[in-house]
Amino acid sequence: MCQKLCGNNSIHDQEPAKPGASRRQFLAVGASALGAAATFSAPASARGPAEHDDLPRHTGTGHRRYLLKGGAVLSMDPNVGDFARGDVLVQGSKIIAVGPNLHAPGATIIDARGMIVMPGFVDTHHHQYQTALRSFLSDGLLADDGLPHGEKNYLDYIHSTITPVFRPADAFIAVLASSLSQLDAGVTTVVDTSQVGHTPEHTDAVIEALQESGRRALFVYSPGAGPGNIFPNDLARLQSDYFSSSDQLLTLAMGGELFDPAFRDYWAIGRQNGLPIVTHLVGGLGQQTLIEQLDSEGLLGPDLEFIHASGISAGSWQAIADAGVNVSVAAPIEMTMRHGMPPIQAALDLGIQPSLSTDVECTMTADFFTQMRTVFTLQRALVNERALAGETGLPELLTCRDVIRFATIEGARVAQLSHKIGTLTPGKEADIILLRADAINVAPLNNVPGAVVTLMDRSNVDTVIVAGRIRKWRGHLVDVHMHHLRAALEASRDYIFDAAGVERELF
Repeated sequence: MCQKLCGNNSIHDQEPAKPGASRRQFLAVGASALGAAATFSAPASARGPAEHDDLPRHTGTGHRRYLLKGGAVLSMDPNVGDFARGDVLVQGSKIIAVGPNLHAPGATIIDARGMIVMPGFVDTHHHQYQTALRSFLSDGLLADDGLPHGEKNYLDYIHSTITPVFRPADAFIAVLASSLSQLDAGVTTVVDTSQVGHTPEHTDAVIEALQESGRRALFVYSPGAGPGNIFPNDLARLQSDYFSSSDQLLTLAMGGELFDPAFRDYWAIGRQNGLPIVTHLVGGLGQQTLIEQLDSEGLLGPDLEFIHASGISAGSWQAIADAGVNVSVAAPIEMTMRHGMPPIQAALDLGIQPSLSTDVECTMTADFFTQMRTVFTLQRALVNERALAGETGLPELLTCRDVIRFATIEGARVAQLSHKIGTLTPGKEADIILLRADAINVAPLNNVPGAVVTLMDRSNVDTVIVAGRIRKWRGHLVDVHMHHLRAALEASRDYIFDAAGVERELF
């Protein structure tokens, strides 16, 4: 589908081909389902904005070398260090060297002066299939908790009413649009907790969209709704068709939600296949002490990622820490939708380093500047209030570098990808972002971590690189036809709301 919506025929060289229907055939089916708005394609030779005229070609392939030169390098690797003026040498998909005044004969020079060069952000929990529902539930809550306010709630409206009407084409265009949108914002990796696997065709559509986007992703195989749902019986086919290689942008995880009576069986299947397991954990939904029970059964371990972990018991937190379970905090969503107070301090008090995640775009933006700034200000506000009340022996205040670490290093660890990404380290994959520090909202640059966390937004994201391949260049996504992408997403939205019988309230 990117051949028509992305206009890029070269970004998927490292991915295994989808068996059966070609991408172009898939597009024809999807466009027909979405309506005429999705069927108009730009010429195959279309290259997008004029700013792409100087784009280095064939990046990320073979022995292609380029040098990011003269930027403020925030490597996030203490063994590499940071550099006020430094260079990053990339060859093929890998980082070759990081340091000042690198000598790289024959390499293409990319001027990084006036920019911060750092690892891409890692989103460890995102329901990307909901992109067509953006802002629909901005004022909503997680569940109907019986309070007499009449707010729409996620579990009734999104999960139970709207999600079941999704077609494969709706899942495809939403995941593609969300992936490209996050690439635009510097989020190079996602853990996609899709929850729209109504049929094998739906699951294929989500994976196909992740492939088409040219982005790194951990796909969480999860069930859907309706008679076509065959989860988890499609796992062997998915592994064979899409995840047969460890040297690709996509990796696989197992879903298994705690509210499902069969979750223990799903976890066992995931572990038999060597897969990480991703599940939501919300104390307010009756899971306050469940983790203590699972710990007594010996079911906890470092292959688990718990999303939210809000409102759970002290015993549950101790069990999580003892077992090395991973935690993903979606602070803006948790505060807005009444999941409970984001458990940042509960995790830190036990030495647990959380990752950050965006959750649902039906309620909140998926950019990582919002995530980092929320965690930074919330933790400091809570500790500062205790200090003003006269309390002593307080936890340390988070620093800007701390929350950048959550967004990069800890995200990579929780996604089971630390060996590949998360730092600018020679030998790792070149997942790199260049952020404009000479822009009007940042200049003059006085502190690199402080500028990233307290001043920047997605408009500062100049260049985005995934596995050495440039996906955003000089402020514009590469070879993405926004008009066609937006038209397809709008057509999908119109169908979804109509099929679900839900009124879209523009004001």
